[in-house]
Amino acid sequence: MSPAEQRHLTFTVLKASLQALGSVAPRNVEILLHDLDNPEHSVVAIANGHLSGRQVGSPILAAPEQDQGFKALMQAGHGEPGDGPVVLPDYPTTVKGRSLRSATAIFRDSSGHPFASLCINTDITGLEAAKAFLQHFEPLGAAPVAAANEPADMAELMAEIIQASLHSSGQGRMNKQAKVEAVRVMQDRGLFIVKGGVEKAAEALGVTRYTIYNYLEQLRGECAPADRT
Repeated sequence: MSPAEQRHLTFTVLKASLQALGSVAPRNVEILLHDLDNPEHSVVAIANGHLSGRQVGSPILAAPEQDQGFKALMQAGHGEPGDGPVVLPDYPTTVKGRSLRSATAIFRDSSGHPFASLCINTDITGLEAAKAFLQHFEPLGAAPVAAANEPADMAELMAEIIQASLHSSGQGRMNKQAKVEAVRVMQDRGLFIVKGGVEKAAEALGVTRYTIYNYLEQLRGECAPADRT
């Protein structure tokens, strides 16, 4: 079976599985499937998209904040050998001020290419609020604002990621170390998965796209010893 046939079969199985799971999942559990080869419109199937405001066709950058699924994707593409799935279980994320517990599985074809991502996000905001009420016997605050139905604009998402990375690394005249740190934040947020991410990062940092690639290689080299432990 060719890699293309493997990808097609995997998507067929995962879409059917998502449909079955979504039919019984509670409304606070979002399940979605990404086509990683089409990051600008990566969501190909989703259940309970109201949780994050995403729908079929939404971009991969519209993921919850601190989504470590991007880390798993980088591992699958560079540091994790073989063609088996890379699974990142039970990690915390947030979306629109709500607390989530998330899990991600990255699927690869026989060539080792990561092409699909299955993500599960569980909104535990209500549970945390209930715990706080029982602990302190104090009334809860106002209810959280409902998520928007429309997916966020790609350009806005990219700009937000870049601004957040600059803010965390120190704005103004940045030295090389600060720029590398900014690139690390952008990488962790998935900026370089989408088309134009490298160019926008280079423009924001006042360097060339080749410098961004050099920074990414440096970061991969720094992470390599940890990945082997």
